[in-house]
Amino acid sequence: MKQSIPMKTTLTIRFRIIILGAFIAVLTGCSAVGPDYSPPAVRVSDHWQLEEDPALTPDKDLVVQWWQLFNDPVLNRLIKTASAGNLDLLTAMARVDETRARLGVAAGDLRPDVDITAGITRDRGSDNTAGAGYEETFYTPGIGASWEIDLFGRVRRSVEAATAQYQASREDRTDVMISVYSHVSLTYLDIRTNQARLASARANIRSQGEMLALIRSRFTHGLATDLDMAQAERLLARAEAEVPPLQTALSQGINNMAVLLGRHPGTLTGELRLSHPIPLPPARAAIGLPANLMRQRPDIRRAERILAAHTAMTGVATADLYPRFSLDGSFGFESISAGDLFDAGSRVFSLGPSLRWNIFSRDRIRSQIKVEDALTRQALLAYEQSVLNGLREVENALKAYVENRSRLAALDRSVSAARRSVKLSSDLYRKGLVDFQPVLDAQRDLLEFENQLAVARGESASNFVRLYAALGGGWDPDSFEHTN
Repeated sequence: MKQSIPMKTTLTIRFRIIILGAFIAVLTGCSAVGPDYSPPAVRVSDHWQLEEDPALTPDKDLVVQWWQLFNDPVLNRLIKTASAGNLDLLTAMARVDETRARLGVAAGDLRPDVDITAGITRDRGSDNTAGAGYEETFYTPGIGASWEIDLFGRVRRSVEAATAQYQASREDRTDVMISVYSHVSLTYLDIRTNQARLASARANIRSQGEMLALIRSRFTHGLATDLDMAQAERLLARAEAEVPPLQTALSQGINNMAVLLGRHPGTLTGELRLSHPIPLPPARAAIGLPANLMRQRPDIRRAERILAAHTAMTGVATADLYPRFSLDGSFGFESISAGDLFDAGSRVFSLGPSLRWNIFSRDRIRSQIKVEDALTRQALLAYEQSVLNGLREVENALKAYVENRSRLAALDRSVSAARRSVKLSSDLYRKGLVDFQPVLDAQRDLLEFENQLAVARGESASNFVRLYAALGGGWDPDSFEHTN
């Protein structure tokens, strides 16, 4: 006949559980020890230091996909490929997965640990003892649970720290993404710039070859000197010497691009070997305001999250000064007979709180608190430094962007003047009105100015890329926060 538990015993057990639950609710409602985090306030100027320029507009929002302003489908395709294949970006995404998993580990401590146990034990006594030769089988299925009552917030602070680390890893991923976009763009612009310089060098080689042929013809008729021949040959050789370094730089740029896309060097040679004009930046660039920089630049956002993580870790260390309370319990059955294992009389249980207090390591714990305090101060200084670095990069990029546009306009006028000079001096030389020196000077200047113009065009586009990278362009913070 099965044995039942008396009603009085059952009510007593329930009453104790209710009282214990209320006690736990009160305890877990206590505030966590350690400092509560609040974002640091950093004052920045309302305006950029650079004077107003028609090439800049202080729009509130930046263009997210700024590379599309170049209207270059090849560049758009390369950036799309890099966003899926760049190994640095994939590594940063893996770090996000890691910190997300670590957050799950930390959050797991908020819930009780529950173990299911079961065992069958066969015991036999010695024949030479008081209970000689006894044999028994014990059946012991059950459930055990342990739950740390987070009275002083150690677990909650750990979750805060893990959450901040996870958020910092997302910002790091975005920072890497912006870096990849800018490196792909800058490498692409280097490729197009070197192609433009190669085209200019080859055009000069053809021009110098034609001039040398003319001087040889005049020399055979006694209308030119050996000096004219030597100077023409020297100018042709100089133009030919410009080609190999440019070809080397072009090949290196294509290989660099392949690696940025996560591919083997040489795999993009067929796609990028055909020459295309250097893409030009838009006439006006939206630059936002300095106050938006803390929100837009992911490196600053990451530094702020790291500061939050260190602040929470100070609370974790502080909680070690206080005792840890746990609620331990178990419920199961014990019987020497499988037939009555699950009878009411076979039930066993235990329930009660426990305390653990490391009272003899307080000096060590206080030293650990000082360590976390020092790390928090370092993180605050790193955050402030990241803000200063961001402002400096933007100011420098703005200056370079504006000044190079002025230089580009001047070089454009110089090339036009040099081309007219070459034409006029060549015509006068053919008519025998001047010697070869004016022609030599004009062609040398044209070669130099055309080379500088190609470099300046590439630099103008590159400065636009650097400007938007410094501003933190290339992503939408609102979209990022809502979808991650």
